[in-house]
Amino acid sequence: MQHRNHYDFSGRHAVITGGAAGIGLAIAQRLAEGGASVSLWDRDAEALEHAIGRFDRERVHTAVVDVAGEQSVAEARDATLARFGKVDVLVTSAGITGPNMSVADYPPEEWDRVMNINLRGPFLCCRALVPHMREKDYGRIVNIASIAGKEGNPNASAYSASKAGVIALTKSLGKELAQTGIRVNCITPAAVRTGMFAQMTQQHIDYMLSKIPMSRFGTVEEVAALVAWLASAECSFSTAAVFDVSGGRGTY
Repeated sequence: MQHRNHYDFSGRHAVITGGAAGIGLAIAQRLAEGGASVSLWDRDAEALEHAIGRFDRERVHTAVVDVAGEQSVAEARDATLARFGKVDVLVTSAGITGPNMSVADYPPEEWDRVMNINLRGPFLCCRALVPHMREKDYGRIVNIASIAGKEGNPNASAYSASKAGVIALTKSLGKELAQTGIRVNCITPAAVRTGMFAQMTQQHIDYMLSKIPMSRFGTVEEVAALVAWLASAECSFSTAAVFDVSGGRGTY
């Protein structure tokens, strides 16, 4: 392991959606290393039980959350604030890939499911926590988009469109809050090998790898390293911005 930059999150509390596994869990661990207390929001209660053992029990909180449900998000926010009193960082990592098929064959109900989790979810989480951050005039929001949101992967129309929406949501919200102490950014990873690969066809996985000039997939730790800076107080003049972590795939 190469030297890791240390960002000071002492006294900060972070909410990470999709925090029970994959990229979300790696981000939560990285922030906790810097001294943050963390709330893991995830729909998978069993995965949350496994994840909680990786943290100091006094500094971690979990909530079973449907990020696409307004009431579920509001209840998780209230429980988090009741436990820790504040939220300084929000990372929206919860997401699904949806099926790999052409637009002509894509079931509308699957389109809606992907949009609800991948785009409505970040919107609802931001909507729920921004007023609290505004009261304190401090916050860091990092939305996890995808290189697919820039390029549009074939046979992944809902996923690509949802992540393009996350990019636009980030830019809009970041500009709304630019004159406050809140910074809003997103990252666009190329493929990172996580449990989400189980939702994809091997053909689609091979396609994604073929597009990465480094000829390898990213790691969750590499994504977490970038998010750690974006979630830190040191990220002070970047907002409404999009940061690639794509092994050379991103071209703009």
